[in-house]
Amino acid sequence: MQQNNPVCTSIYTDINKSRIIISLCSLAALFLAVIADLAVGSANIGVQAILTALWAGPGAQTVNTVVLWDIRLPMTLTCIFVGGSLGVAGLQVQTITNNPLASPYTLGISAAASFGAAISITVGFAVAGYLWLGTSLLAFLLAMLVSMLIFFMGKLKGMSTTTLILTGIIMNFFFSALQQFLQYRASAEIAQVISSWTFGNLARSTWTSVAVNGVMLVFGSLLLLGWSWKLTALSAGEERAYSLGINVEKLRFGVFVISAFLIAEAVAFIGTVGFVGLVAPHCARLLLGEDQRYLLPLCACFGGLLMLLSSVVSKLMSVGSMLPVGIVTSIVGVPFLFVLLLRYKG
Repeated sequence: MQQNNPVCTSIYTDINKSRIIISLCSLAALFLAVIADLAVGSANIGVQAILTALWAGPGAQTVNTVVLWDIRLPMTLTCIFVGGSLGVAGLQVQTITNNPLASPYTLGISAAASFGAAISITVGFAVAGYLWLGTSLLAFLLAMLVSMLIFFMGKLKGMSTTTLILTGIIMNFFFSALQQFLQYRASAEIAQVISSWTFGNLARSTWTSVAVNGVMLVFGSLLLLGWSWKLTALSAGEERAYSLGINVEKLRFGVFVISAFLIAEAVAFIGTVGFVGLVAPHCARLLLGEDQRYLLPLCACFGGLLMLLSSVVSKLMSVGSMLPVGIVTSIVGVPFLFVLLLRYKG
């Protein structure tokens, strides 16, 4: 046994080195995507001009400074934080439900947020005189309310993964129907605004959305990283987790609450964005495996990267305006899911 230990240690060290290299390469790709997203738009700005404007700060009185600091940089950072939140939440939803096709939308939280936004748009609910802030707040509150409702319903039935998924699906259909009812009863102008909100539009990004999404992502990720060993054990199966002395029900509750916050804040500002929370975890797993010490940060990185690439594509596809990023992520996500299904058909 002692003779095999150095070999095992060497293999483990090599695996971790490979994971670190992959993580660093992913961060480099994320940085390049940030530059590309800042450069592409109706007013093309070169890399040198971008770096100069960023270094000069928001106080410089130039056209590039206004474009970057007031318009593009909030959108880019929102892409990173929203995509990261959806990637991390998607990973944890798949972990606690033991379902590789689960996503933030499986639990119906996004549908509840959309319904909250539809109510705000219909009645003209504003906070501090801003309609967009009232819409975001009501979307967040509805999402959290439904999250707690799903949890307590699941707790009454033993908090099984099947109960969570079925309850989420029920909520998804219910709130989607309520939103459609509001659109049907609203005027043509209001119905169009509600419909556009559900597409996931980065044009609604502000420094407020950057601050909220960034703080929530960092705080939630740090909490989840503290449970990385337990989550890795849970991904191997409930029996394995129980045998290691892990309180699975308590772990599921904590992870569910954090994931619900991440999903709610992600969709509250820019609307519904599909497939990011489903695709990013699978991409990370294909490269790193199930060790959540490395998997969780890479899911956040891939989520942000997918959002940034979708933002770039949306700008290129619609010259002079910006195609809603939710449409692009869905177009990219559908064929990717087919590839996953064909590859892992067993």
